[in-house]
Amino acid sequence: MAPTRFDVIGVGNAIVDVIATADDAFLGQHAIEKGAMTLIDEERAKAIYAAMGPGQEVSGGSAANTLAGVASLGGRGGYIGKVADDQLGEIFAHDLRAIGVDYSTAPLNGGPATARCLILVTPDAQRSMNTFLGASTLFSGEDVDAARIADAQITYLEGYLFDRDEAKAAFVAAAEIARKAGRKVALTLSDPFCVDRHRASFRQLIAGHVDVVFANEVELKSLYQSDDFDAALSQIRAETRIAAITRSEKGAVIVSGEDSVAVPADPVEKLVDTTGAGDLFAAGFLLGLARGADLETCGRLGVLAAAEVISHVGARPLVSLAELAARRGIAIPSAA
Repeated sequence: MAPTRFDVIGVGNAIVDVIATADDAFLGQHAIEKGAMTLIDEERAKAIYAAMGPGQEVSGGSAANTLAGVASLGGRGGYIGKVADDQLGEIFAHDLRAIGVDYSTAPLNGGPATARCLILVTPDAQRSMNTFLGASTLFSGEDVDAARIADAQITYLEGYLFDRDEAKAAFVAAAEIARKAGRKVALTLSDPFCVDRHRASFRQLIAGHVDVVFANEVELKSLYQSDDFDAALSQIRAETRIAAITRSEKGAVIVSGEDSVAVPADPVEKLVDTTGAGDLFAAGFLLGLARGADLETCGRLGVLAAAEVISHVGARPLVSLAELAARRGIAIPSAA
């Protein structure tokens, strides 16, 4: 492909993550579903926030976390997503720009506040996410920056953004812009509950507009309503050019046409917090793919990035992933 300004540009829910530790009793007391992402309204968001212990506040959202990983790997990343013109919106924009991710979506004036995700991490490293989507839900086709999308090797679409018809239309518009420019389109299924809500729409989008699909094992099975992993894998193999399926401690399986690559998980001294594992796997894989690496190298970059982020609290890398890859002998190709 011709040289571009960006390796990857992400389109997703612009959310500020608030991360704190909690025990199972706290989850039970506040009727929080363990290990899941639950959509909540602003009133419930305020109540849970008030009851949480001390936490970190950092720009988040699945695709934004992925672009943070791309930047940490030395990639050129951009992001498109909606925040409000408020304090949390300023935090979101500053955090992304400070790590080298290009972000220029106009903030919302009036209407709901900037989205926030209240993440409770239990001692078993499970994260339970309570998300008020706020201003991020007002993302529409008007926010799709055609010039920036056409100037990215890969446009990465976040499944969580799919909850409104306007966002679905924006996804299709972004995908069509990317395809017209001869670029690739990637989609993450995001969450099994998200798949349950949008199964038909996801399959239609994958069949018509997507080159690369990211999912974990549960999401893949949900997409095809199958309890058989191999059967579901065969189905997605037939419907998209590349599918990268993460399987926790089993690593990842990547299929493309008749090719299949199994990548073992990187060892982790201590599992602390699984928040962002899938997002960072996608970061490594996408950067490798954008730079022309083979599927095994893409997968190795993915599991390396995922292993780093689950070794500490938070969904962003705390060390340079580019330096970590160099120490592991994984060569990241130069930008075109």
